Amino acid sequence: MKKLTFLVLGLVAGFMASAQMFVSTEPANRNVVIEEFTGRNCGYCPDGHLIANQICNNNPGRVWAVNIHAGGYAPTSYPNFNTEDGNTIHGGFSISGYPTGVVNRSTSAGQSRSAWSGLASQQLAQASELNVGGQVVIDPETREASVTVEVYYTGNSTETTNYLTVYMLQDSIWGSQSGGSSNPSQWVGGQYCHMHILRDVIGESAWGDPITPTTAGTLITKEYTYAIPEMIGSPNGVEVDINNVHFLAFVCARTTNNPARNILSANMLETSQGSDEPIYPVIKSVSQRAVAICSQVKTFDFTLLNGGTDNLTSIQYKVEIGGAVSEFEWDGDLAPKAGESISFDMEIPFGTNAGKLTIVKANGQDYPYEVNFTAVCDEWVETEPIDGETTTMKIYINQDQFGEQTTWKLINSLGEVVAEGGPYAHLISSGGTQLHVETIEDLPTDADYLFNIYDDNDNGICCAYGDGWYKIKVADKYIVGMDEDNGEFGSQNSDLMRINRKPSAVGENAMSNLKVYPNPANSTIFVEGENIKTVEVYNSLGQMVADVEGSVKTTVNVALFDNGVYFVKVVANDGTVKTQKIAIAR
Repeated sequence: MKKLTFLVLGLVAGFMASAQMFVSTEPANRNVVIEEFTGRNCGYCPDGHLIANQICNNNPGRVWAVNIHAGGYAPTSYPNFNTEDGNTIHGGFSISGYPTGVVNRSTSAGQSRSAWSGLASQQLAQASELNVGGQVVIDPETREASVTVEVYYTGNSTETTNYLTVYMLQDSIWGSQSGGSSNPSQWVGGQYCHMHILRDVIGESAWGDPITPTTAGTLITKEYTYAIPEMIGSPNGVEVDINNVHFLAFVCARTTNNPARNILSANMLETSQGSDEPIYPVIKSVSQRAVAICSQVKTFDFTLLNGGTDNLTSIQYKVEIGGAVSEFEWDGDLAPKAGESISFDMEIPFGTNAGKLTIVKANGQDYPYEVNFTAVCDEWVETEPIDGETTTMKIYINQDQFGEQTTWKLINSLGEVVAEGGPYAHLISSGGTQLHVETIEDLPTDADYLFNIYDDNDNGICCAYGDGWYKIKVADKYIVGMDEDNGEFGSQNSDLMRINRKPSAVGENAMSNLKVYPNPANSTIFVEGENIKTVEVYNSLGQMVADVEGSVKTTVNVALFDNGVYFVKVVANDGTVKTQKIAIAR
């Protein structure tokens, strides 16, 4: 808990119109905070996360979840999410099991996850005495956050003094989690994506700062200057990524020895990055798009934020990956504190590579700014050409004794899950195995697929628990898999594969091994093959929008094309034509 400075202003209704900026003055029902007491060693807690997430999704902008890691199931190994404030709040309620939670602090004891939805509905239906609003502006250079919270009383509170609390939450922290596979949206390759974790409480006390008066027509503005720490937690602390922090403000009726403190309402504060500089572009994370593409050309996404006081109209930036450098430009019109999602394509070497994105110019002026990221390109296997537009895939999984720890997914080039399976039954016999045959029919050919197999206990399907393995067969031929005496792969193993389609006409052999990728494309389409004369691109209206002379590897710039479906027409030297549908999506 760190507070550098704060300012409280109490205003009566007569002055409100000129002072109020963020908070609504219209009477409204209560918003809801679900505080879940959880831990990484709690096997049932991910089910609690799933339930809380669903309640939030069903009530967008009205309900927020907070994960407070405290108690006997919250270890101090990395990543250590325990905090002094979290322990204090945990100690204020009667806790008899995990996961447990309080909904708007309406009960003195933690409630089981089955009760949260009903309690949330009750709170959402109650009229609130007040509304909460505000904003946070983070300077990415100094990590200083300027926090402004407004509380407007639409009615009279039953208490003469209320208490304002501001939580700093952090998303997207990867780490271990018992039972993580029960919440599949946050479980990837044996690692759990921890969300809305309480990292700190801003203010004088974990229970909030006093605010008064609490009568109808009062506007209270509270301002904090908060230095965001580089790291929180001891030992084995976790880095505080300013690109993934959020600030949740709420007001409690009272703070006494009674732990039923009754949250009257809450709101997530609008968060942005910025400074007093006129030109101040900020890159918010660079991520590689997780799709099945059998190509060394990968698509990356990042968010460009305008942290300056002038509109941002252009940037020039370069990307370095594995020794290769590409230059890009963006033109637009971003207002201060606004952001825009940008994508780029780049060919990268096989393996795991360090990447760096550097802004060179902003609004035509020199502007050095860089951010590091990771780029991965796995090798792939290809089938021999197969007759027909679809085929059958069979996945053979010989589970070990702990089949309940094994799951798998088959993903296509759009990032869609084509098929998935598991978990399987637990076998009684020690070291036992059982074979499962999963059949996927009508699988499109001339397409790329990624097979991921996961083990919840990070040790694969092998060893003392049985000699497990898996293999994949396409059109009655094995193409990928693991040896029948070696199913050891840790938390995840992946296989990237391309299912080739046999040409439907003899003439198409003139363009042997033709590949058009990536699909979907972002800024560039690549066409690879022999004997290519020209490559033409048509929009959905049949209008030609590009005509490029062919080569062994033809590049078509589509950076200025609108999102949508296009048709790539490839003409061979002998006049043979092949057309492929492709999407452009940014």
